[in-house]
Amino acid sequence: MLRPRLLPLSSSSRCRTYATRRPEKPPARFPDPLKNNSNAVVTTLQDDHNLTFIYRPPPSVPSPHSTTLDPASPLLKPQPSLSNGSGGRLPPLLRPSSYEPQPERVSREVIEKIRELRLSEPRTYTALRRPQRKQFTGELEAKHAAVRERWGERKATVVAIRQKRREFW
Repeated sequence: MLRPRLLPLSSSSRCRTYATRRPEKPPARFPDPLKNNSNAVVTTLQDDHNLTFIYRPPPSVPSPHSTTLDPASPLLKPQPSLSNGSGGRLPPLLRPSSYEPQPERVSREVIEKIRELRLSEPRTYTALRRPQRKQFTGELEAKHAAVRERWGERKATVVAIRQKRREFW
């Protein structure tokens, strides 16, 4: 078994010692991107060695036929719109609910009538009372009754209590 290394006898304390300095990597020396470019032209002045000019040509030569109205690069060309029927493909929709058609919107006349009713009698014509005034067809009422028959005793009780509570609002 290894024993801990002790200080020389001349020291006053007998305790373990550990290395206090850890080896460190020298700082990284990254190459200068200006000087290491193969196309760069480096010019150092004769009189002053501290002054250096570095010229790098642009990465690609611009096309003489490229303008903002008719760019040569396909990345700068405007994307074809779908309204003109060019047949551009769209990516798939993110949610399955996006494939369902949008519900019909209420017309302006109906919205104006709802506003008039709310202004005339705000206590009677509220968002909670509107479904109670709606005329249900027999088919819709039959569907709702079929759904209610599948409810358990607890759900039926909770719904009945909720309806009773709404009456007292």
